[in-house]
Amino acid sequence: MSLVANAFLSDRSLKIRSKAIPWDGYQRAGLLNADDVKLVQRIANSQREKADSILDEEGEAYAQLYVRLLGKLSRTDTIQFILVLLGDFIAGESLLLAFKGVSLESSDDFVRLKSAAIISTILPYDSSPPSSVVEQVSRALSSMIRSPNEPEAQDVGVQCFESVLRVSKARQYAWRAEETDSENGENKQEAAPSAGDEQQQTAPKIVEALVHLLRGNPSPQMQYQLAFCFWLLTFEQKIAEQINARYNLIPLLLDLAKQAIKEKILRVVVSTFRNLVVRAPKQNLAPMLVAKVLPWIQTSLQGRMFSDDEIKDDVEFLAGELKSSFDGMTTFDEYKSELASGHLTWSPAHKNDDFWRDNAAKLTDKDREQLKCVSDPLLKTVARPTLMHFAPAMKRVLVQLLSSSNEPLTLAVAANDIAQFVKFHETGKKAVEDLGAKARVMQLMTHADPDVKYQSLLATQRLMSHAWA
Repeated sequence: MSLVANAFLSDRSLKIRSKAIPWDGYQRAGLLNADDVKLVQRIANSQREKADSILDEEGEAYAQLYVRLLGKLSRTDTIQFILVLLGDFIAGESLLLAFKGVSLESSDDFVRLKSAAIISTILPYDSSPPSSVVEQVSRALSSMIRSPNEPEAQDVGVQCFESVLRVSKARQYAWRAEETDSENGENKQEAAPSAGDEQQQTAPKIVEALVHLLRGNPSPQMQYQLAFCFWLLTFEQKIAEQINARYNLIPLLLDLAKQAIKEKILRVVVSTFRNLVVRAPKQNLAPMLVAKVLPWIQTSLQGRMFSDDEIKDDVEFLAGELKSSFDGMTTFDEYKSELASGHLTWSPAHKNDDFWRDNAAKLTDKDREQLKCVSDPLLKTVARPTLMHFAPAMKRVLVQLLSSSNEPLTLAVAANDIAQFVKFHETGKKAVEDLGAKARVMQLMTHADPDVKYQSLLATQRLMSHAWA
């Protein structure tokens, strides 16, 4: 069992180890008894090799000692020293309840981060950790990773989540805020999360914070650690079903894998994709096809030599599942999947007159659900509603993209699709006006991006002329 690897913690631990702690003074003050002082001095004054031998023989006694010391003493330098000793020896789940989150809220950085490292390492070794402990630890770690001005805290927090998210209760707790948002129908713009927000929330938005870090150009090591967290999260059925719809995770991980220097990043991304397909194929196969995961696998991964056979197995599994799904899709199915992803590109269908001639009418099926999906990105500059809120019926997809997307490419393609729909559907002009998308299309004629401006101009010309022109 090992704690997180962090230079700040390692350097401070070495310095703290060399400090003299007045154990005899604590005994004279009546805070410690003679037996406790004897035990702690014996381990504190021994070389590491000798100390390890003592701990192997008397582990239970020292586990109980450390818990007593943390409960009785309060001076920061003494707590730091005890945490260093405790880090040398973690006795397993017997410490969990007694230690539960000690000093996680300390104002001393070392005490807070070292405490997090220790409790996070212990937690997965309890077969059924108390929910109160899981929640306390998760909230503390969430606060760490949501602190952009504290890189050491972010680093330690993410590494700790690599341990904590091995526990199903922790994964479920991490998703609780997402479920609360879904139930409340909240459509808030995603913003850089802050630690202060958590005081207002029943559960911290842990997954949102992890996604935000991944989008922030992290170091290769941090990329791996974050991807590992997402791999762990996708072992939960509900998370596997919903995480891509909420955070567009598949393209994000695909970009990460394409740029990966280290094989371990590639391995964990491919394993995450496999989890998503195994646990929620209906929700994830189509978005993977839209993101072009299949051609990436076929051209970059199949036939490549890997040091880990599991990567090869995962690659072949994904290739088979994606090809089977692709073979069963129509061009309109692909188009719907692209709309559902919330991100449009210039795939062939958008400029193909035959496609629109054959399929324009389908956008008005089921109360114009697909047209709403196209138009909404143009309607207003608000946050894109999380796709999970309308994915079951594909409500308002194109309309929502127009109203809420901040991506110039998506806006340009969506404006093009509005123009194509109006051109090839006899009542297309009225349908777009009924949904309120006309004003947004006209507004985008002043957009800073030249392609958005151009496509919006063409769409406006269509809307101002006859629908069948």
